[in-house]
Amino acid sequence: MKKIGFLSFGHWSPSSQSMVRSAQDALLQSIDLAVAAEEAGADGAYFRVHHFARQLASPFPLLSAAAAKTSRIELGTGVIDMRYENPLYMAEDAGAADLISGGRLQLGISRGSPEQVIDGYRYFGYVPQDGSTDAEMARNHTQLFLDVLKGEGFAQPNPRPMFANPPGLLRLEPYAPGLRDRIWWGAGSRATAEWTAEQGMNLMSSTLLTEDTGVPFHRLQAEQIQRYRDAWTKAGHEREPRVSVSRSIFPIVSDLDRQLFWRERHSTDQVGHLDGGDARFGKTYAGEPDKLIAELAEDEAIAAADTLLLTVPNQLGVDYNAHVVESVLTHLAPELGWR
Repeated sequence: MKKIGFLSFGHWSPSSQSMVRSAQDALLQSIDLAVAAEEAGADGAYFRVHHFARQLASPFPLLSAAAAKTSRIELGTGVIDMRYENPLYMAEDAGAADLISGGRLQLGISRGSPEQVIDGYRYFGYVPQDGSTDAEMARNHTQLFLDVLKGEGFAQPNPRPMFANPPGLLRLEPYAPGLRDRIWWGAGSRATAEWTAEQGMNLMSSTLLTEDTGVPFHRLQAEQIQRYRDAWTKAGHEREPRVSVSRSIFPIVSDLDRQLFWRERHSTDQVGHLDGGDARFGKTYAGEPDKLIAELAEDEAIAAADTLLLTVPNQLGVDYNAHVVESVLTHLAPELGWR
């Protein structure tokens, strides 16, 4: 059994060909898609976070609004760039959103991806210390964020407060029990997956790995997952970890599906360069259900993961993206043993 959800980048464009023409459209349609996905039987609604772009950016108002409109579906991010974040303020926002959701938040965080602007985090007031890198700054922010999510007191109370304090050092409020165990790290390599396990975070792996060994993407990703699980066991964590992978999957079951995705039927992995190094990108799965069932059955990384996130073309609108999610749940998942 696998949890199956969607991952939306929340693109918007004023183009007449887009069904999402403004930031307001992107936000409201994201909420509507979470509702529709829950009604279709999906398990998760995840949203990408990009700054300085015509995409979704600040996730917590969106997650809170989606939580208020749904009752069962997990709500998450994939991923929040920790270079931009004030860890304590983020912990307060995350705690509030998680309480509104009834404990359904699944937060994916990471160092982030290539940016729209040069060193965008500097505009947010964050600069790596001398001799340090932006990646190290992201990990430092992450460690502080994880620490305060434990709910332990750390701040010295005012002896003459406006309101009475509980005894001892004070923690951040609101505190969301269990949220610390629902933090995921977006790992782009095998080494960062091992680091993720050491920190006690769940693993989130997308359709991109920032390394290439010459093997197909799904095998390299399966190796990443195995190394993560081995490192988790070695670290001695008590709970069972979760692992998600993302895929672009489009069953062709209608004329509109065929019109939009027939060109992707012969998609293959791509190898390129990203941030000065080799990178391997996973292929798009598109075709009639019987063809996709055979292909997806060979995907070793999907087999190794407990959660599958379907990357959706959000600019095609809520109805079509709900159709994509429902098609996977109806035509593929039962045959593949996912449901």
